[in-house]
Amino acid sequence: MQVIQTPIEGLLVIEPRLFRDSRGYFLEAYNEEKYRALGIDARFVQDNQSCSSYGVVRGLHFQRPPYAQAKLVCCTQGVVLDVAVDLRRNSKTYGQWYSVELTGENHRQFYIPRGFAHGFSVLSDTATFTYKCDNFYHPESEGGVLLSDPDLNIDWRVPADFRILSEKDTRHPLFKDLPSIF
Repeated sequence: MQVIQTPIEGLLVIEPRLFRDSRGYFLEAYNEEKYRALGIDARFVQDNQSCSSYGVVRGLHFQRPPYAQAKLVCCTQGVVLDVAVDLRRNSKTYGQWYSVELTGENHRQFYIPRGFAHGFSVLSDTATFTYKCDNFYHPESEGGVLLSDPDLNIDWRVPADFRILSEKDTRHPLFKDLPSIF
């Protein structure tokens, strides 16, 4: 597998090794020993999956400590733009974001450590998105950042008038209004 370092410490793009033949392909989606050797020592305890249509934007979500989550995400069908925003106050990249296109064709994975807000937009007709979490979901610790925050200026690659959002995601605070979390 190949690991691509991002400009934000801790965020990793992982390209699993594909074995293709006349039957299709095979890939090892996760191997704890190999990921630990990459510095990913998260013990994943929950797997989630969503299916969404074009224009759906989910995020930007996080869980507050002690229920913060690291995630290993991928798109198994379709195309998504995946985004992580650094919420770690002591980080040199606090308030910066990074995005990567994940597709059912490129098989890329995105590792997002604890201390980040996370979201994605669907760029294809439909997309199936899966992710592993290293902590269980606790709704009382859930938080978010407004995905259209002008200071973050994230290009979701979906025109604003075509975005499909949950009611909850329209009510998140601006980044500058977040209390110190991580």
